Amino acid sequence: MSVRRTGPGMPACIPAAGTDPISHDDVAGARDADTGGTGLSRRLLMGLGAAGAGSLMMRPAFAAPTADPAAVPDGDRVGFAVVGLGLLSQGQILPGFHNAKRAKLTALVSGHPDKATRLAAKYGVARDAIYTYENYDRIVDDPRIQVVYIVLPNAMHAEFTIRALKAGKHVLCEKPMATSVADAEAMIAAAKAADRKLMIAYRCHYEPLNLAAMRLIRSGKLGKPRMVVTQMGRQASLSDPADVWRLDMKMSGGGALADMGIYGINGARYLLNEEPVEVRAWAQTDRKDPRFREVEDLIAWQFRFPSGAIANGSTSFDYAPTMSYQVECAQGRLVADPGAFYNGNRLTVQTGYQSQVQAIHEIDQFAREMDWMADVVRGKAPLVSTGEEGLQDMRLMKAILDSVAQGGATVSTAFGYTRAVDPAKAVDVPA
Repeated sequence: MSVRRTGPGMPACIPAAGTDPISHDDVAGARDADTGGTGLSRRLLMGLGAAGAGSLMMRPAFAAPTADPAAVPDGDRVGFAVVGLGLLSQGQILPGFHNAKRAKLTALVSGHPDKATRLAAKYGVARDAIYTYENYDRIVDDPRIQVVYIVLPNAMHAEFTIRALKAGKHVLCEKPMATSVADAEAMIAAAKAADRKLMIAYRCHYEPLNLAAMRLIRSGKLGKPRMVVTQMGRQASLSDPADVWRLDMKMSGGGALADMGIYGINGARYLLNEEPVEVRAWAQTDRKDPRFREVEDLIAWQFRFPSGAIANGSTSFDYAPTMSYQVECAQGRLVADPGAFYNGNRLTVQTGYQSQVQAIHEIDQFAREMDWMADVVRGKAPLVSTGEEGLQDMRLMKAILDSVAQGGATVSTAFGYTRAVDPAKAVDVPA
């Protein structure tokens, strides 16, 4: 099997030029799962497993300061169990603990004992802190685990999140939080019943470029925001086992919309700091293309916001790789291209006819996200990317699909949601 790698700043779904497309965030657990009560196809999961560790993306090095005042002693750090040991976990999350200052890796959950044992040895996890999907509920008796990080295919998020919450653990869950509004609501209810924190892994809420973009728009220096344009896409391939479940509506919850379009949906909301009141959406799909027998080829949508701002978004599994957005304001323009890679993002600001690339301090986004969750558990930080925030995106994706089904009809998105915490105000920019 050939080794496939992404470019140095790209999420695993975005291949470097000249390489084959490989899997994105939530495929991680699919390479590591069995059917274990999920109803997922064993053949599919075995096929995903065939992708192997060879397709791990290249990870840039981020030096961890040896005397960072924000770091806490190891004994005071919050212990994390990572559920699902596939691409994202091996390529980003597990190495990210090296740069974390308040989170530490204390347990692994995997359907493959050999893989878990190997990774436990590599990252210093005790052998008795290795769990399977069958004995997963035993984490209730493990005081080393305070937070469970769910890194599984979308269709498995709700089950494993709820089981962790019932075991008395806080949960950090990859996006999208579920495959249905009902499952998302059940996850939130479970967190409330257990009196535990549920955070959705929207890493852009904690990343310097996106925070800078939010703050610049909030400052009014560019004038009133009028239009947001987001483009998120890549080429999917049925020859890549990592793409198979993404092209299955039941498992993905929306194909490219759930996998990549969600960045544009969430991004428009946090850039404008308001919620859309209605949406119109359209799809263009060639059902003769075997990739798109269940999910859409191209989806485009238009949100209208209370301020009068409009957000146009599109996503496709038949695009050249892109994760970009643009905000048109009355006195200026902001362009992030790319705007959601793991590193190498670029922010350009234009006022009048003058453009300037902004200097942005890059960080280990996963270490940052895990440290924020650790601070939430320690009572040192507010919960920013809440379960309700994830639920709002689930509702908006459903509204988009409803509009598509109705031929582009206007669908109300006035769900009554108000973001409890503005990342631009709550999240500090790390030094």
